Amino acid sequence: MTVNTLYELVRDSVGKFASKVAFSMFEGEEVTYAEAGRRIARVQEILTGAGLRAGDKVALLSSNMPNWGVSYFAVTAAGMVAVPILPDFSGEELDMIIEHSEAKALLVSDKLFTKLSRKTIERLNVVVRTKNLGVISQRIHGEGAVGVPQPDDLAVIIYTSGTTSKPKGVMLTHAALTSQVAISSSIFPVLPDDVFLSVLPLSHTYECSIGLIYPFSMGARVVYLDRPPTASALMPALRAVRPTVMLIVPLIIEKIYRHQVMAKFNSTTFWRTLYRIGFARRYLHRVAGKKLMKLFGRRLRFLGIGGSKLDGGAEKFLLEAKVPYAIGYGLTETAPLLAGAAPSQVRLGSTGPQAPGVELRLENVNPETRQGEIVARTPSVMLGYYKNPEATHEVFTSDGWFRTGDLGEFDKDGWLYIKGRLKNMIVGPGGENIYPEDIESVLNSHVCIADSIVTEQEGRLVALVHFNRDEIESMIDDWREEWETQKEAWEAKTEQLKKEIMDFVNAKVSRFSRISEVVEEKEDFVKTPTQKIRRFLYNRKKNDPAGNPERSPETE
Repeated sequence: MTVNTLYELVRDSVGKFASKVAFSMFEGEEVTYAEAGRRIARVQEILTGAGLRAGDKVALLSSNMPNWGVSYFAVTAAGMVAVPILPDFSGEELDMIIEHSEAKALLVSDKLFTKLSRKTIERLNVVVRTKNLGVISQRIHGEGAVGVPQPDDLAVIIYTSGTTSKPKGVMLTHAALTSQVAISSSIFPVLPDDVFLSVLPLSHTYECSIGLIYPFSMGARVVYLDRPPTASALMPALRAVRPTVMLIVPLIIEKIYRHQVMAKFNSTTFWRTLYRIGFARRYLHRVAGKKLMKLFGRRLRFLGIGGSKLDGGAEKFLLEAKVPYAIGYGLTETAPLLAGAAPSQVRLGSTGPQAPGVELRLENVNPETRQGEIVARTPSVMLGYYKNPEATHEVFTSDGWFRTGDLGEFDKDGWLYIKGRLKNMIVGPGGENIYPEDIESVLNSHVCIADSIVTEQEGRLVALVHFNRDEIESMIDDWREEWETQKEAWEAKTEQLKKEIMDFVNAKVSRFSRISEVVEEKEDFVKTPTQKIRRFLYNRKKNDPAGNPERSPETE
């Protein structure tokens, strides 16, 4: 049965799956679909009792928990507009977003509440605690009203973090969000017995659409963690929950690949030699894959990866290890899915073909590389950026297709390969197109590098790298007696590594993509909630000796 609004979706799922568990906290409460329905009604009563009506904006600022989904569905099913806010924003940004969105109410978790200014709280009609749905403060008492939303009505405004300094509010309709159910199910069907383990912020469209709306429509269960998905938190949850479906960003699987797989195969000359032999590597990957599937609980049917580019070495491991993974492609502005494939169909380096119901094409194609900007026509496209007609106009073609800002190419079968962000592309001295993401993929495959970005400085390619400290310190322990202090040993080793990394990368990339310098970034790179580095903080302005950040816009 097709649903066209979140009101219809909630009504149908609560009725059809009443006794099944919809949401639960790991080692915590379980909420059935029927109980979710009762809580949704309670939130709607609180909002209307504070004078809110259909069309009013309600901010949702909360960590992941069962009442996040309850709050989201309560607002949207009442014909109001939800404003889910990423928890990583600063207090100043949160105040700005709530004011810019014209939100009249706020649903907030305890820790995030403390980030808001008193001025913001005092301006709101009502503030509700997501943990127990109790009222924290209420300024207005009045008779509001719910409404039955129509498919083309605005459902949510999502402020993207991207890599820019100023968020933009993406406006998505009920039809845009519910069409993601049909798009997702045509690629990989979710079953009523499926169990999701949710580790990404629900305020991001990727997790909200595919990890909340989609399973809720199918009667599946979603389990939430009450802490960040570090290894120490994730391992016991995986063993206990034994998820059948999980959505992650590349960083999570890349860490497993580097710290567990590559660390083992780089540990001795014997393992390094064996790993270079194709059939031996595939066998070793298969053995490691069985251990990984055991770690996930042996029930995993679908490991969805999205949000940013996956390291090529990590993907080759997943493919040869026979892990049921798939890489999806999309943006907040398209709610998000544009391309994808089932695990049985994956091709190395590709996000799959355009999703059913979606049309993709390339614009301004380079005849030599066959690469161009990906533009899309999809039922899930946004209405535009809230109160920003100029930015909205810039991202649509004259015939109404959405400009993704991503460079890509199609193979003869129509499978899409993402090359990088159009705004990140560097033009070489001979007019060559240089994609920093490709160089970064090589850099990040080095066992001693935790993260990296490539920037252009005065016509030279410079790699900024954050070293894998544990890996380097294990090396230092072997020969530290040659140095008087740990600090002296560290500095000597990292200087040596910079030279090794230059040779390592430049032997694997084209002539015009070779790096001229490696610079250590001592602190972790500042990232978005989907673990993409905020490039504008590290792109140095040309002829700027102080290295002030160049704030060039980029979409999430």
